[in-house]
Amino acid sequence: MPTKHTIVALVENKPGVLNRMASLFRRRGFNIESIAVGLSETPDLSRVTIVVDGATTMVEQVRKQLAKVIDVVRVSDISDTDLVARELALIKVKASSVTRSEIMQIVDIFRANIIDVGTDSVTVEVTGDEDKINSLFNLLRGFGIRELARTGRIAMTRGGSNSLREKEAPKTHTRKPKT
Repeated sequence: MPTKHTIVALVENKPGVLNRMASLFRRRGFNIESIAVGLSETPDLSRVTIVVDGATTMVEQVRKQLAKVIDVVRVSDISDTDLVARELALIKVKASSVTRSEIMQIVDIFRANIIDVGTDSVTVEVTGDEDKINSLFNLLRGFGIRELARTGRIAMTRGGSNSLREKEAPKTHTRKPKT
């Protein structure tokens, strides 16, 4: 049964790593729903968060293959763990002097921020889970959306555990980083 999976990986910060990872999903026929890459707590390593929709057994096969990719240090599917996930969106909304105050009220309800005001638009910044961002987007849609940019999901396990530590993530393959 297809379901959303959140896969996180620590990779060496080198050109071509992301392409090799994405190619594995492409060859298996998976559509990557989102992918976010940024620096990690470890120097010279980046953290990659990939959201993919697919059967658990197929995603597990791809995860194992990812672990074998050169420059992938550790990889883990954290879908079945207690996790914290967030996304960032910038939404540019049509706004007139008549609708601006109503848009501001909606933005306040969602604890979002107006980060830019133009003569005929406002740009809203919102962070939260996917449902929160979708809900705000759907409410603002009635005013007219000029532009939308979303980061995709970033995630990590809750509490003191680290999804990418070998001892705390038994399904994780670990490769020692080159020094």
